[in-house]
Amino acid sequence: MTGFLKGVATAMITPFHENGVNFHEYEKMIDNQINSGADAIIVLGTTGEPSTMTDEERTAIIKCAVKYANGRIKVIVGTGSNCTATAIKHTKQAEELGADGVLVVTPYYNKCTQNGLYEYYRTIAASVHIPVVCYNVPSRTGVNILPTTMAKIAEIPNVAGIKEASGNMTQIMETARLIRGKCDLYSGEDSLNFPILAVGGTAVVSVVSNLLPKAVKELCDAVNSGNLERAAILNDAMIPVIQACFIEVNPIPVKAGMNLLGFSAGEPRAPLTPIESEHLQILKNALRTFGAEVVS
Repeated sequence: MTGFLKGVATAMITPFHENGVNFHEYEKMIDNQINSGADAIIVLGTTGEPSTMTDEERTAIIKCAVKYANGRIKVIVGTGSNCTATAIKHTKQAEELGADGVLVVTPYYNKCTQNGLYEYYRTIAASVHIPVVCYNVPSRTGVNILPTTMAKIAEIPNVAGIKEASGNMTQIMETARLIRGKCDLYSGEDSLNFPILAVGGTAVVSVVSNLLPKAVKELCDAVNSGNLERAAILNDAMIPVIQACFIEVNPIPVKAGMNLLGFSAGEPRAPLTPIESEHLQILKNALRTFGAEVVS
């Protein structure tokens, strides 16, 4: 299927405090995305630290996002697992709780074959009626969805697209060629948002849009309207912030950045640790240079 997602989908951080998830702050962050023109939020993606959450916390944050968004913005829930049965369970739960779609990362650690990837997505997609977005991030999972495999997966009726974070533009362009008209291509790597949009990507799943949602939205709009000169200017301005957001493993820097912008993001959960002081200064300088209002 095509047309499920266009524009900006922000991979939301999860704000924590001493009692668990800070739902009040999460609602403020959702409002910030809506008011800045984002088209969707990703709940429980990598940036949201779902691997450190209890089942009760996962359920509660999906309920919070769906209820608070109230149809004002699409809510897409991360439901992938290295256990297909668990992925199906989470995917069904997301549908039951009102999610607009699901983001399903490839099975990690156990490193299945390309045929195994097809069967994984086929089985998960068949378990629900909502759109399913594949998520290819081999640097984290050890598994890569090859273009020919994605072309086969794209034939599944409710597969809406692929979030590509392989970092390999040659592969991404081949995937774009093979799935065009069947399902959509989404950028899953902020440093490649511009080129992926330029080769036909319809949306970006962005970490940096936690911090700069208006700018990321403007970049998407500029590319979609054919104003590549404006898109290049915006992309150039954002590059130092993008680099700073990945100076340590995601979401350590972006959570620190949200705190710098006045949100109460808290700290990442163990085994992740707070950002190192020298990296925090780099992030702070990048945000200030961009023109963001740093409050701490």
